[in-house]
Amino acid sequence: MAVLHHSLDFILSSPATDENLLVRSCPSKHSITQCCQSVLKKVHLSRGYEFIGIHFMFALLRVHSHGVVTIDLQCYQEDSIAEVDNLLNALEKKLKTLLNGNIKRIKRLPALIRGAEVDRYWPTSDGRLMEYDIDKVVYDEDSAYQKIQILHSKQYGNILVLNGDINLAESDLAYTKAIMGSGKENYAGKEVLILGGGDGGILAEVGQTKAKDDHHILVEDCVPVLKKYAQEGRTFDYVINDLTAVPISTEPEDSMWEFLRLILDLSIKVLHPSGKYFTQVSEVQNTHKKRLDFYFQQNVLLSSTGRQGNGVNMTDALTLYEEQLGKLSCPVGFSKEVVCVPSYLELWVFYTIWKK
Repeated sequence: MAVLHHSLDFILSSPATDENLLVRSCPSKHSITQCCQSVLKKVHLSRGYEFIGIHFMFALLRVHSHGVVTIDLQCYQEDSIAEVDNLLNALEKKLKTLLNGNIKRIKRLPALIRGAEVDRYWPTSDGRLMEYDIDKVVYDEDSAYQKIQILHSKQYGNILVLNGDINLAESDLAYTKAIMGSGKENYAGKEVLILGGGDGGILAEVGQTKAKDDHHILVEDCVPVLKKYAQEGRTFDYVINDLTAVPISTEPEDSMWEFLRLILDLSIKVLHPSGKYFTQVSEVQNTHKKRLDFYFQQNVLLSSTGRQGNGVNMTDALTLYEEQLGKLSCPVGFSKEVVCVPSYLELWVFYTIWKK
């Protein structure tokens, strides 16, 4: 049974040091607690400014000294929406009267749904909470490597979620196009190496080009495979890295950054002198740092890794990523593109890298 968490905030024009300061100008001389107690039927004052519902709800009132009054009310999803709305409306009306012109702003947010069978909330790369319109679970299983879910969204279609992290949705062709060069490249007759791309989107798009189509599938660690290609002198016209990239850590010495540089360096070593390396920019996920599923298609490796990462607001991490490009075994140049990926609900950064 899911719980709805309602919030009602009052930002005051002047700070309050205690409850009495807030109600000093109120003709009725009722305190805020008395006011709320008159609205919350069948509840009793517990301690401080807390109210505990006897039947279906729990409400918490706080008067903050810096000039904010917050009310949090929890009830079950099955409870009467009209009854809860009426109660919140009554609280808002009572406090408007009680605070008597000392209100700068009132904010009531949509209720958070907590403890539901289907999760609807994910943070962006910079920590902002987003709510998705998930209405059902299509698939939910644990593999030998990760937890795999397919959730259905009314707006974005089916969404692949790996280890609780959104990977890609049916709506996200913009992602696949961007990591392949945004339609500016000619793949005809070219050898293409894809790192990552476990959702199959890049592989499907490459298959529609005239790239070499003699392909194989490998499932193994990418590092020894890339080292083997480098030792053999094998090169590729395009290397598309959808595997891992910028970690959240801001310390370049972190082992995740070392792994990032290793993948970058090996990828550049197998890149043709006139070739291009495409990558998204996202954090390295601990559980997938080296254990990666691979599929090889004539130069194509695919790995299923979760999408955790850095959107355009993660400027410090992006700067550190660009610093790593100056530490590779050969000099490289780069450009970057910012793309709106629908289901990510934030702008995403893609890099094009080449040998100088």
